[in-house]
Amino acid sequence: MKMTKVSRYSLLVTLFFFTFSCKKDLAPLSGCTDNLATNYNPNAINDDGSCNYFSTTPLIIQTPNGFPNMKIPSNNPMTVEGVALGEKLFKDPILSGDNTQACINCHQQSFAFSDPNQFSIGINNTMGSRNASALINLGWNNNFNWDGSSSSLEEQAFEPVINPLEMHNTWQNVEYKLNSNTEYAQLFKEAFNIDYIDSTHVVMAIAQFERTLISVNSKFDKYLRGEANLTPSELNGYALFNSEKADCFHCHGTQMFMDNSFHNNGLDLEPFLDLGLSKITGNAFDNGKFKTPTLRNIEFSAPYMHDGRFANLEEVIEHYNSGGNFSSTIDPLMKKLGGGLQLTNQEKQDLIAFLKTLSDDNFINK
Repeated sequence: MKMTKVSRYSLLVTLFFFTFSCKKDLAPLSGCTDNLATNYNPNAINDDGSCNYFSTTPLIIQTPNGFPNMKIPSNNPMTVEGVALGEKLFKDPILSGDNTQACINCHQQSFAFSDPNQFSIGINNTMGSRNASALINLGWNNNFNWDGSSSSLEEQAFEPVINPLEMHNTWQNVEYKLNSNTEYAQLFKEAFNIDYIDSTHVVMAIAQFERTLISVNSKFDKYLRGEANLTPSELNGYALFNSEKADCFHCHGTQMFMDNSFHNNGLDLEPFLDLGLSKITGNAFDNGKFKTPTLRNIEFSAPYMHDGRFANLEEVIEHYNSGGNFSSTIDPLMKKLGGGLQLTNQEKQDLIAFLKTLSDDNFINK
């Protein structure tokens, strides 16, 4: 049956902008001698050197309007089985040292997969020094964590398990617990055709799930599709957002509302308590620079900034309206230092009204 454009789009929205294929594909394993071998377990090879194929269900990510294609590693293709396993692991405290801490504790769905606490709290109620980032449209990010310490979702997922402030565990212990669990043994077999669960496949599954955390069904998205109207206040805020007066679009432009870059946005004077990007690069010119977060679902992800210093959007707007603090690495885009944006109270309200059109209720509820 041929679907209309409208009905086809509605179906994509319902499926959270990804679709499942009903046909099971035979996924080849790396290390095989035939030309089709591309991924997965290099040891699962037949005696004659041919690939030991196994059946998985591919999951196709539909590219949202205005987004580039998602970069999915060739050795970790998206599958229904992998995503389901990743979601289970994301919500399971089995990864932590004392079975009390799961990823979802610091990345709560109702807060756009972020942490409502100023500083995220890990195992044994240990408090960190940063606020856990919101997990939104991660498949289009080039770097992860506030300081860009990871370049892939797979790499990032290794970190919390062994971080003493987060899960305070060892991967050896995680592997032991998972391999002792008959349910996980079956799920990893179905997703990756492995008989021994290792850390590499744990993070691959989590990364697959995180790539499905896609949010592109806000009021603003509906406005662009001609399905909703913006109020006069929201429209004025939209205009301000894209003007040199409010100056938001330079760092939060495109349909992704982030620039995949790092900026010193005038939060602090020197010396910096948190060096940010320079802690990773070793370059003093990166002092005080942090990753630009997406503004999608910003209404739900308070508190704001890497250290959660701003409790609400009003405080965020006021920071930029005041001009921020000068330092040697201040971003050139903070060109209104001292004078500030000089927004009127109505313009501040309009700007916040527009930011709230980026809220996607489906994303936090389904």
